[in-house]
Amino acid sequence: MEDQERFIGPPQEPLPPAKIHFRTLVLSDLHLGTKDAQARELLDVLRGIRCDKLILNGDIIDLWSLRRKNHWTPAHTAVLRRIMKMAEKDGTKVVYLRGNHDDFIRHLIPITLDRIELAEEHIHVDLHGRRFLCIHGDAFDTVTAKMRWLAVLGDISYQILLDINRLYNKWRAWRGKEYFSLSQAIKGKVKSAVSFISSFEKHLQALAARRGCDGVMCGHIHKAEDRQIGTIRYLNSGDWVESLTAIVEETDGTLRVVERAELRDRIAAQRALHEAAAQTRELVPAR
Repeated sequence: MEDQERFIGPPQEPLPPAKIHFRTLVLSDLHLGTKDAQARELLDVLRGIRCDKLILNGDIIDLWSLRRKNHWTPAHTAVLRRIMKMAEKDGTKVVYLRGNHDDFIRHLIPITLDRIELAEEHIHVDLHGRRFLCIHGDAFDTVTAKMRWLAVLGDISYQILLDINRLYNKWRAWRGKEYFSLSQAIKGKVKSAVSFISSFEKHLQALAARRGCDGVMCGHIHKAEDRQIGTIRYLNSGDWVESLTAIVEETDGTLRVVERAELRDRIAAQRALHEAAAQTRELVPAR
């Protein structure tokens, strides 16, 4: 019997990666443990990306809500497991910063366990050497910092608003209309809310300047933002209750705020590219 030889051909190009790659991903205000936490949507994003550093900028686990009523679901657990896997298997450095709703970690910080760091604040240096102060921001909310009882009352009111918002958007969906955030609309129109946000931003801008930083990354107020305030670049990662936004640093060092819809589309496109390349990679038939 003649020896048969399979022709392998020239070396093949590596497959395009199955996941999109960020140098840094910043998330805040996930509020895991509340019924309005968008854990499934976040999990889809986390499964479709890899990043060198993941900054969890406060209010990741909502202890305030869990003390009142437990809305923890398997999806919430899955989000935490995915974050742990990113640190253990993907080599991601995870930085968990304290927020006011998860201030139980105050008693643990600062501490570093392998690739997971718990801290009050963090200095992130981007690809171009620019320094960004990463801090949740609740210290600059007078109500949260000095009147805890009023902050809790405000949180309950916010949950009621989210309940109304949920019912309103079910009606909108039935009418074929897009999602609409009542709380974001109120923040944009009520003078006191606008004034509070402006004051919040200016305090953080001043803090970053005192620390000798080029910018600040924060959360807390559930309002995604990216703008220049004087010499300081102010970025707010928003939340994963309503706005579903994050801050990303691309591999070329570009920093910007992104929405879940963009992340979803990029993940789907990257996965499709990977699968198409895998399907077309075949050995030349034996000769």
